[in-house]
Amino acid sequence: MIRRLLLLTLVLLLLAACRPISAEPGSRAAGAPGLGDPNFAFLGNGGYDVEHYTLDLAVDVQENVITGTTTIRATATQPLSSFNLDLLGLTVDSISVDSMPAGFSRRAHELTISPQEQLSAGDMFTTLVSYSGTPQPLTDPDLAFIAQGWNNQDGTIFVVSEPGGAMTWYPSNNHPLDKASYTMRVTVDAPNVVAANGVLVETIADSDQVTYVWEMAQPMATYLATLAIGDFVRVEGPGPDGTLIRHYFPRDMAESLTAAFANTGEMVDFYSDLIGPYPFDEYGVVVMPFPLGFALETQTLSVFGTDMTMEGVNAHELAHQWFGNDVSPAAWNETWLNEGFASYLQKLWSEEELGSELLDDGMRQYYEAMRQMEIPAPGNVAEGDMFSMAVYERGAWVLHALRLEIGDDLFRQVLRTYYDRFKGSNATTADFIAVASEVSGRDLTDFLSGWIYSAEMPAIPE
Repeated sequence: MIRRLLLLTLVLLLLAACRPISAEPGSRAAGAPGLGDPNFAFLGNGGYDVEHYTLDLAVDVQENVITGTTTIRATATQPLSSFNLDLLGLTVDSISVDSMPAGFSRRAHELTISPQEQLSAGDMFTTLVSYSGTPQPLTDPDLAFIAQGWNNQDGTIFVVSEPGGAMTWYPSNNHPLDKASYTMRVTVDAPNVVAANGVLVETIADSDQVTYVWEMAQPMATYLATLAIGDFVRVEGPGPDGTLIRHYFPRDMAESLTAAFANTGEMVDFYSDLIGPYPFDEYGVVVMPFPLGFALETQTLSVFGTDMTMEGVNAHELAHQWFGNDVSPAAWNETWLNEGFASYLQKLWSEEELGSELLDDGMRQYYEAMRQMEIPAPGNVAEGDMFSMAVYERGAWVLHALRLEIGDDLFRQVLRTYYDRFKGSNATTADFIAVASEVSGRDLTDFLSGWIYSAEMPAIPE
């Protein structure tokens, strides 16, 4: 329960977060235990920027136990006598900073590390955390549809961490503002298969165990890191511009699921033409052998349950690879920048087959329904509304209204410019409004603010 965890630590951590930072020789400076996110103030940490995570994990699938190390290469952005990582549960066995043993303490999900020597601003440093135990997923009553983080169901392990579950299975700077590249080396008993983010660069068989080595070369937010371990088969096919399409399906469902996801490459081509080239090296989905009630756009390898293997859902999760994954939100109260975009892009994929008139008719039906239901505005949502109809359907209407207002050609240019400007990093609603105004050649602040922030939906542009 993220919210309750944060409330428990709020009073104790507030003084540390507000302590002034001094660069005077001999002074001691602690990194902030949170980034002040509007919805999750103590997710993420201050004082450093992570460049790369290396996860070395041995997983006992039957017992649901992990043993391993996470190595974090980071740069100090201020003097640091101590700094925090986010880690919930699990037993920490040892920590070193630049190969020297470091002191540490724990409170809730805050792991505070004290190097033997204070770090200076600009220093690159390497932290190694050895840990073990049974990861327990987070449950939050405001986000009850998902058990965040590490899950083990019927002997199949899968990770779905949005927004805070990454800290259930590895220590990290757990906020989208600090994206990094990843190496994951995961050892399991054969015949288990390990699927993860990025590119499978090596498979090492040793007696009755197998180590899978995955590289995610492009920056990735912590919540998008995933593992799936179980009886999967890999199905490959070529995609546009050299993009490899590789899926992981339950062995006894591989044939039917291969057919269900056969047009994934066409979708990649469609979005690449609309927005910009696919931002990663490979793409695919991993389907659990049971229903989940949702799908999640984990970077390069979206997670599906058997109940979500539909074309529209596939189009939605794929669209997130551009908006949500490559361009990530700067704060969790702006999830419409993820879900509103993916929802509308999903509709644009359908428009290719069904036609623009049917799309517009459908959007107007959504509009009337949302007005009657008094669906709140998509901008600046509280925790409980982060994945609501407000951000999905009202968020999609922000883009449809903009398209109606400025026309198809300028709308496409807005999408491409916004993506190109913020790819590999983070963006805010203000950033999107600024790009739309710049590209259209007119100040769209009031127009878009009405659609994003007003309680009552504005009139449809004519």
